[in-house]
Amino acid sequence: MSAHSTNSSPRGKAAKGWPPRYLTEVPAADLKRSRGDDVVDFAEALCKITKDSVAGHAGDPMIFRGWQRELTRNLFAVRPDGKFRHKVGLIGLPRKNGKSAWLSALALEHLVLGPQGGEIYSCAADREQARIVFGAAKRMVEMQPELSEILTVYRDAIYNPKTGATYRALSSEAFTKEGLSPTLVAFDELHAQPNRELFDVMSLAMGARNEPMLIGITTAGVKVDPTGKDSLCFSLYEYGKKVASGEVEDPSFFFSWWEPKDPAADHRSAVTWDESNPGFDDIVAAEDFESAVNRTPESEFRTKRCNQWVSTSDTWLPVGTWDNCTEPMDVPDGTAIVLAFDGSFNGDCTAIVGVTVAEVPHVFVVEVWEKPDGESADWQVPVMDVEQVIRDACKRWQVEEIACDPYRWARTFQVLEEEQLPVVLFPQTASRMTPATTRFFEAVMNRSMTHDGDARLSRHVGNATLRADNRGARLAKENKNSTRRIDLAIASVMGFERAAWWVSQGGSIPMVFDPWSMEDS
Repeated sequence: MSAHSTNSSPRGKAAKGWPPRYLTEVPAADLKRSRGDDVVDFAEALCKITKDSVAGHAGDPMIFRGWQRELTRNLFAVRPDGKFRHKVGLIGLPRKNGKSAWLSALALEHLVLGPQGGEIYSCAADREQARIVFGAAKRMVEMQPELSEILTVYRDAIYNPKTGATYRALSSEAFTKEGLSPTLVAFDELHAQPNRELFDVMSLAMGARNEPMLIGITTAGVKVDPTGKDSLCFSLYEYGKKVASGEVEDPSFFFSWWEPKDPAADHRSAVTWDESNPGFDDIVAAEDFESAVNRTPESEFRTKRCNQWVSTSDTWLPVGTWDNCTEPMDVPDGTAIVLAFDGSFNGDCTAIVGVTVAEVPHVFVVEVWEKPDGESADWQVPVMDVEQVIRDACKRWQVEEIACDPYRWARTFQVLEEEQLPVVLFPQTASRMTPATTRFFEAVMNRSMTHDGDARLSRHVGNATLRADNRGARLAKENKNSTRRIDLAIASVMGFERAAWWVSQGGSIPMVFDPWSMEDS
């Protein structure tokens, strides 16, 4: 199906803010059987706004907007056998679009009308965040006499004596792994989870239940955690896009995500704000965006207000521009290319990248060696393997040159040069890397280059930041102790620079390899 499928009734099609940018398909028959309208009716009849906001005053009844109603109907769609279609849902919404109040209403409906012995949990990365949804639900009970008569409120739990159902808040900082059997789990700000532990525990614990559901609702965040691994939430986001596009068939997974239609959309534009926020100029005031955009760093604004994923808190490339240059393709044998090498002997990564010598150069990963997690400090790059990969590449393609900074690799490149391979010195000095970095940046922005979409290359490019000093700006890690690798990004910049030279001037190799006459780096 299309990522823009409406999944809605005629009423829903006209709803402002609906459909979101990505939405998994729900059959019309399952929507017709949905229990979502029952959830909405419960919330509007018994739940109240707990604090003054643009959406209304404290004490006013909750009124679901059209997009919220359609979201709820899609999420609680029912299969022909009478059970929920979805077991796991991921919903992406920017800040201030009513996420917490919506989750609180869902939790209370399940507590009052759910199964006997139900267990409902609000989960989050820390205690304070976990208590936001739970605290709103407690306040709703206290403000509504009909709920107060049914439910017993304790400090850390809400209990339904009639059904034996209980609602509690858990955090990643402290939770009990044993004895849980949840029927409904509501993860708030899933992107902030420090690891998979709590999520996996809750997912597995639901297995004994007849009709469980786990709902993650979140804003976007940073694609990778400090160890360089993709975050749990981003992995689910990528999976959700595959389900929404039909690439993966998983009817049990629900995905609804608001973000701009164009990944490179101007984050300062009201059009971008409206596309990203279903509650724009309604639940959340337009004036708030106009003020916030002038005092919020771009990466922060994109994650919190536009719901776009960023690679680091201080990105090198604007969000979406690298993805826009993706063009998966096999580089035919015999194609003229430049090989670029960047790496270390006993460090954490060594990379070889190919760049086609063409008017629109194409960057692709030839090979990369990364120290596996948990390996000891004396792990070393397999030198013989590296040399053989370079030899094999020279046999497969027409390699015009092998651009390298041979620091600690002098022996290897002397050997390869003696084999008549076109080794060319490219010291990573400021005088070379600054203009090379600038040209690479401009090519990405102008889409005058392409790349193969390799996940490792995208991760390294996303990890790179700009370091500026009086000698210019060039790529660097976010800090010297960072474990985030950028070697493929460095090699890409080197290879692009040399491929562009071959396109513009052609001719013989401009530099003879001499490892003993390197410029100071």
